[in-house]
Amino acid sequence: MMYFKNVITLMLFLIAPTLVFSQLKPLDGMLTNYQYPYEVHFVDLNSQNQNLKMAYMDVQPKNPNGKIIMLLHGKNFNGAYWEQTAKDLSDKGFRIIIPDQIGFGKSSKPKSYQFSFAQLAVNTKAILDGLKINKLIVLGHSMGGMVATRFTLMYPEVVEKLILENPIGLEDYKVLAKYQTIDAAYQSELKNTYQSYKDYQLKFYYDNQWKPEYDKWLDLLAGWTLSKDYPSVAWNAALTTDIVFNQPVVYEFKNIKVPTLLIIGTRDRTAIGKDRAPKEVQAKMGQYQELGKKTQREIIGSKLVELDNVGHLPHIEVYPKFFDALYNFIK
Repeated sequence: MMYFKNVITLMLFLIAPTLVFSQLKPLDGMLTNYQYPYEVHFVDLNSQNQNLKMAYMDVQPKNPNGKIIMLLHGKNFNGAYWEQTAKDLSDKGFRIIIPDQIGFGKSSKPKSYQFSFAQLAVNTKAILDGLKINKLIVLGHSMGGMVATRFTLMYPEVVEKLILENPIGLEDYKVLAKYQTIDAAYQSELKNTYQSYKDYQLKFYYDNQWKPEYDKWLDLLAGWTLSKDYPSVAWNAALTTDIVFNQPVVYEFKNIKVPTLLIIGTRDRTAIGKDRAPKEVQAKMGQYQELGKKTQREIIGSKLVELDNVGHLPHIEVYPKFFDALYNFIK
C-alpha cells in the first residue's frame, strides 16, 4: 500500500508543473483577451514616425476631493496591478490616472523604437494634455519610479507631490555590472517561462514565501510566453531593460524640488545586471535598506518610510502598510 502511495505522490510531483502551465491563459500582445479592473482608454500617439496607441485607465471618484494622482507601473507589470490602490484612493475622493507605457500592457509594442525615460515622460504627458490635467500627484513603482523621476524633472510645474515606491535606479548599474547587448537581452527574454518568472519573483520580491494572491500578477506576465506575439513582447522588454541599465536617474535626485516620499521595502535586493557583476560587487548591489536612506539625503526635504522585512512590491505584499504611508502623505 505504501508503495502505491509513493508512486502516486511521485506522479503528482512530476505533473504538477504541467498542470500549472496548462491553467495559464495565452495572452496576446495587446492583452485584448484580458480585462483590466477599470475601463481602458487609448490616446493616439504619432511618435518617432509611427502611429502608436497608449492605454490608460481614468478612475473617477463618486465624491471628488479635487485631487488627481497618477500611478506608474514597473517593468514586469502593467497598470492592472494598481487595482486595490486605485479603488481605495477613489473611495477617498481622488481621481486616478493609470497609464500603460508604450511597450507594456495594452499599449503598442513597436518593432523599432528609441526608448528613453524622456520619451516615456513625453508620452505620459500626452495623456494628461488630452485630459486637460495640469496638476497632479505622481506615484511610481520600480521602473515606474525612474519614469516618475524623469517626468518630475521635465515637468516640475505639473507635479504637486512625488512618491517613489521601491524604485529601481537608486544606483548606477552600468558602473557596477557588465553591459548586455539588446540582442543578448532579447534571447534571454525569449527563454522566460511561468517557472522562471516565478523563481525570479520568489527570490527578489517575496523572500521565497508565495501567497495565492500573487498568482494573478504572475499569470498576467507568464501568459504572454504562450502567445505567438511573445517575440514582440520580449523585444520590447529587452529594449526597456537597456534604458534601465544605461539611463540612470541617480545623479539627478538632487534636482527634485517637489515634496517627495520614499516608500522602501528594506528586504528588496533588486539590481539590474547583478548576475553580470563581479561576485564581490553583487553582494553590495540592491541594498535597499541603505539605498533608501541615501536617496532621501539626495532629495532635499524628502520623507522616508521604511517597511522592514518587505520586498520589492509593498503595495502587493503589505498593502495596508503601503496605503497608510501613501495616504498620510497625500491627504
